[in-house]
Amino acid sequence: MYVLGMMAVAIPAAAQGSPNPNIDLQCSPSSILIDVSPGSSRIGFTGCTATNPTNYAEDVQITVQSDGLGYAAPGSLTVPPLGTIDFDVTVRGDLREAEGSHQLTVTATVTAANGVANPTPVPKTVAIIVVIEQFSRLQVEAEEPFSQMRPYIDHTYVFKVDNQGNALDKFKVEVTEASMTKLDEAGFQIQLPLVSTEIMAGDPPEKVRVLVRTPKNQGWTDKYFQLEFQATSDFSCRIEGQCNSEAQQITIYVRGIYLPGFQIIPTLSMLALAAAVGFRRFEDDLVEE
Repeated sequence: MYVLGMMAVAIPAAAQGSPNPNIDLQCSPSSILIDVSPGSSRIGFTGCTATNPTNYAEDVQITVQSDGLGYAAPGSLTVPPLGTIDFDVTVRGDLREAEGSHQLTVTATVTAANGVANPTPVPKTVAIIVVIEQFSRLQVEAEEPFSQMRPYIDHTYVFKVDNQGNALDKFKVEVTEASMTKLDEAGFQIQLPLVSTEIMAGDPPEKVRVLVRTPKNQGWTDKYFQLEFQATSDFSCRIEGQCNSEAQQITIYVRGIYLPGFQIIPTLSMLALAAAVGFRRFEDDLVEE
């Protein structure tokens, strides 16, 4: 301290800075938003400025506490007398990391001034909030992509809705309007017990059931029909500015009605033929007698 004090005395009062080693630290922004969705950089940063209010060249140690996040920052700086140095602190989130906030602290400590160790370091700390943003992502899977049905029977189709985002989300579930219109015109009856469901990210897929009754009057021909099921993220519609939907189409093969008489006719023909052959043999026996 004696050496530092002599330095301060040798400088005119008008040009003197702080008599003791000191550092000021400012960082902006104070809140960092990170997108961790697939395809994103998953990186955010804040810009910091270390200001030396003294007349000494200061060696400054930079330490970062990141609350489990990966980060990059300089470990030390040399700040000239009455000068400033800018540096960035970069943080990185994990892919699909859960939505939430983390506390990030950046601390600057003067370790030496003019090459002399600082006996009374006073750390300066800036607190920053790192927000892992929520994103929407989903997958829909049909348990029964193809089925063969008879006319006028009930069947339950199951679709799995998987929340592949990073937070709780609400999903609207439906049979698409175009699909519903065609099936309704063909005589199908369709019901969904649920119109929406909430799923936490990471939980097992939610099973959504669609109740279907095939047409009563199918006719003689076999027909193929498509049912398209769709799930839509509520968060995407409200926050992301564009609705994120996923659809899955299944095929329903409905067999035509075969008249029972058509199956009996061949049997009757065979009986008639057998009777004719038997009668002919009976006539031959009479002639021989």
